[in-house]
Amino acid sequence: MNTNSSPQSQPLWWQPALGRDGRVTGAASVAQCIRTILSTPKGSDPLRPEFGSDAYLYLDWPVPRAVPNVIRESVDAIRRWEPRCRNVRVKPVIAGEHVTLRVSWQLQSGGEEYTEVKWR
Repeated sequence: MNTNSSPQSQPLWWQPALGRDGRVTGAASVAQCIRTILSTPKGSDPLRPEFGSDAYLYLDWPVPRAVPNVIRESVDAIRRWEPRCRNVRVKPVIAGEHVTLRVSWQLQSGGEEYTEVKWR
């Protein structure tokens, strides 16, 4: 994430957009960070070995047993790695063996936002 104190040149929070040209700013930047945090297994980034989430540890567990652990790991990771978020909540959307995490969160300045991340 890049920061800039000069509002004339670009927004305060921005980063390159993943998977497309351009950049993301504001709430879109936070949403992209949440997706990155939850899709990165801890230990996979050699420069930041603690970055990411341990949710991957529960991939082979039965869904009913895995979901509470995945929610805990997701909330902990977002709270640790995305300081711009507050009131983080994770709700699983279960369709058979597939689980999508619906993350609700707020910026300090505003209303509730949602980010969906496919977990399994």
